Amino acid sequence: MYANYWFTQGEHNNDDYARQAKEVKEAGFTGLKFDPFAHTNYFYGEDLNTNLSLTKFQQNKAFDVSKTVREAVGDEMDIMIETHAMLNFKVAVTMAKRLASLDITWYEEPAGPENSNTLKAFRDRIDSTVSICVGERHYTRHGIRPILEKHICDIIMPDITRCGGPSEMKRMASMAEAYNVLMAPHNPNGPLSTLASAHVCATIPNFFKQEFIFKDAPWRDSVITHPLNIEKGELLLSDRPGLGVDLVEEEMEKHPGIREHRDGFYI
Repeated sequence: MYANYWFTQGEHNNDDYARQAKEVKEAGFTGLKFDPFAHTNYFYGEDLNTNLSLTKFQQNKAFDVSKTVREAVGDEMDIMIETHAMLNFKVAVTMAKRLASLDITWYEEPAGPENSNTLKAFRDRIDSTVSICVGERHYTRHGIRPILEKHICDIIMPDITRCGGPSEMKRMASMAEAYNVLMAPHNPNGPLSTLASAHVCATIPNFFKQEFIFKDAPWRDSVITHPLNIEKGELLLSDRPGLGVDLVEEEMEKHPGIREHRDGFYI
């Protein structure tokens, strides 16, 4: 798996990012993801402009924090850069070219899913060494077909809670395999989603990595009958029936899903 939501503590300056990135590496994970643009905007007191642009200051800060993370974890660690499709075309291209020097593993969702031609134009404008990952908002195998046919991405990342479930995700993986595209499921979700995605990943030849919330709610494992078995950044699946766990409804009722704002993030 690769870690996301590992950066939720501190003041989100370079030192805090470096410290927390090292925690991910020490835990045995071989990859991590973050959005240097959104967090830099928030914590340096400058909002995104209405045209989804970034000032030169913001661009430099985003690159600087990304460089700091790379230096903290070393050359062997996979670094995935998230954009949340929140940059305009010009800035997205500019930052992709700058971040290429950090040997990023992928550049995620540089444009929204609405128009595959926009993503194709982006693919044509950036360095071919920068891999593109999209798919969290592309639904079913029919939704990813134009993305694959236009050779836009290197990695597809469907979300099992949105794409049509385990069977449909497996169909999407088979379609992606035909285009030599890797599968890395989007999964900023709870333990049941993590297990469901992982069971699909265990059956496909083009699996790359699966997203995992590194700093999850403290009660994550208490809502399932068996805690997630994670060793050195890998999720070990059991041979128990189904997904290997049942939900503990009494515990779930204690956490009705109200989002809490903490340290600048909704959890």
